[in-house]
Amino acid sequence: MRTIIFAFIVATLASCAPTLKYYTKDIHDDNRWSDSELRKIQFYLSNDIILWRDISRGESVITNGKIKMVDGREVEEVIIKKGTKGAFLFSPTKNHYAVGFDASDDNKYLVFGPSEKVNGRYVLLAKDWDRRYGSVTYGDKVYKTTNESAFAYLMVDLDKKNNTKVSTNKASGRTVK
Repeated sequence: MRTIIFAFIVATLASCAPTLKYYTKDIHDDNRWSDSELRKIQFYLSNDIILWRDISRGESVITNGKIKMVDGREVEEVIIKKGTKGAFLFSPTKNHYAVGFDASDDNKYLVFGPSEKVNGRYVLLAKDWDRRYGSVTYGDKVYKTTNESAFAYLMVDLDKKNNTKVSTNKASGRTVK
């Protein structure tokens, strides 16, 4: 009996969880949302993103990260965990989204855009990528990130039944005079 009750509770909780799907170019193109509509969409992060930068002397003010020593260097690190909620802030170019994950500072955002290499999913964009690292601007500073962050995608809670609008008209019939 306990097993049945436990299974029911798990099923109920699972049905309340968001149905996260990758945000893709197809979703973007099909809906053609305005910036004000995009601001109403809750985005989520598919994987962790870790940003870091070396801190030069006299620059050890920490705002939204932590400082740690790596090979004798002071490093500021910002970690944005998988599942972190994000909000659309603006579109720097066509099909690219500036998404903020830090509620306290609208200047701290990352840019995502569609990649044909992964079926049009919106991926983290960097100023440049080499084989192992990318450079991104976060706030007013440039950080490095690993190439694993290139596979951090935007996700949305997509409930298809709420996206389909059906308009039904019923003919009342017509009598011959």
